[in-house]
Amino acid sequence: MYEVLASLVMLTLAAVISLKSVRGALLICIAALIMLLLTPLSIEYVIYAMFVVIIALLNFASLNIPKDTQIKGVDYSLVALIALATVYIVYTNDPALILATFVLASVPTYILVMTGDKSANISVGIKYITFMVLATVLFIIGALLLIYASHVSNETLYVLGYVMLILGLAMEVGCAPLHEWVPDVFSAADPIPVSVIASIAKIVPFVAAYKILIMTANPLIAPLSVFTAAIAIISMFMGNIGALTAKELSRVLAYSTVANMGYILATLVAITNFNYIYLAFAGALLQLIVNSFGKIGFFSSIKVKGASTPLMYVLALSFIGLPPLMGFWSKFFILMSLVGVGYVWLAFALVINSAISIPYYLRIARELGINFIPNKANAIALAAAILMLITIVPPNWFVEMANVLIGGVMR
Repeated sequence: MYEVLASLVMLTLAAVISLKSVRGALLICIAALIMLLLTPLSIEYVIYAMFVVIIALLNFASLNIPKDTQIKGVDYSLVALIALATVYIVYTNDPALILATFVLASVPTYILVMTGDKSANISVGIKYITFMVLATVLFIIGALLLIYASHVSNETLYVLGYVMLILGLAMEVGCAPLHEWVPDVFSAADPIPVSVIASIAKIVPFVAAYKILIMTANPLIAPLSVFTAAIAIISMFMGNIGALTAKELSRVLAYSTVANMGYILATLVAITNFNYIYLAFAGALLQLIVNSFGKIGFFSSIKVKGASTPLMYVLALSFIGLPPLMGFWSKFFILMSLVGVGYVWLAFALVINSAISIPYYLRIARELGINFIPNKANAIALAAAILMLITIVPPNWFVEMANVLIGGVMR
């Protein structure tokens, strides 16, 4: 993919230019993102890339809220690098490149998490990096064991690989009970880099997990999916109950992320029946997009002590799943896929947890809501709220897009 290579060269140039001109670095990064849209592949890939680019641009806007950080200018290149990895991973079905992309999307967050207005937050960085390195090692070893076991038909190695991959994924994205780092990092780090970690950085791990599990699927995956379902339901309940009891808004959003990652993890059980995998992947991908738009809007508002009340409520209601907002359709697709593969109890748990989340999402909107003031945070929240409304017309096209993106893995 020449467009991806060209974008990578441009991001390297932007990082160098940022030493002299932050604005110049930003413009080059934007041009690199636009380059990702010039793919010669089908329209479905372009639509996916467009969503990723929009999320990255919202991240750029949020990074522009702080007047100064330790890596001002370079941070644009780091976010764009995550976006590049997020786009590229749907193009490749090579296991080595999938795992390389997984690492590429994770490493930039190691630097971002330590940045702030005044000084580098080393203690937060050490905790975050420790968990992420462990998660990456677990995921990669699990993936390699799955690939090897599928070639030699070794059931023991397959089970071990599956468990390690799911545990690595759960730790990487912050699923309970491997979520210990999430509330501490989200509440102690600066809200702006946290908005990057909570948004665009969550997409690649799930896409990588989908591809590896589909490539290596065998009859053992049916009983093993109960393990994934158990982690998903634990994450839903622990996340939502934690958010209900948390006092600080950053901590509430941290626990809501744990719950959201549980919803998305639950979709992996659909790999037991390829007839529903397109619907499951569509729901997972759409929920990741909802999570990205909402978390960028909320954390940007926390940074400036509030944003427009109506905009905050639109974001909150989308997270709750009010139709026809985007959050409704993501949960609808997930529920339909879970029911289709026979995990009705898991679908029921998702509905119960969506109801549990209502009080704390309304609380977030209420506490962050203020009169409209023209500023960057309100502009970001407005863009996020408008994007949540693009599903007023039922997004059947999104399922078709997911079909194309994941369908190539099963050929």
